[in-house]
Amino acid sequence: MLKKALAMIMALICATAFAAVDVNNATVADLDSIKGIGPGTSAKILDARKAAKFKDWNDLIDRVPGIGPKRAGALSNEGLTVNGETFKAPVSPAANKKASKPAAPSAESGKS
Repeated sequence: MLKKALAMIMALICATAFAAVDVNNATVADLDSIKGIGPGTSAKILDARKAAKFKDWNDLIDRVPGIGPKRAGALSNEGLTVNGETFKAPVSPAANKKASKPAAPSAESGKS
């Protein structure tokens, strides 16, 4: 019985260790626990949050110097969320053109 209780406690501790950290509710310690966020970035986040909570990832990127789409993706992968949402990288127009552009016919297909 004691082993089961200890196993349950360890499972709960492990689950909370991997829990997401929401930028709008996070403390300095919570933010510093995210790989890629140090004291400087956490201070910038908290200063920007004083004005208003972050609406979404774009709002965070716009208001916190040093966080762009690439870094936002990395922070999201480490467990940071904005209003419970993970970062979804915007699809660039160039990527859309490549995806929608039909493939060029091969030299083989033109021969009869």
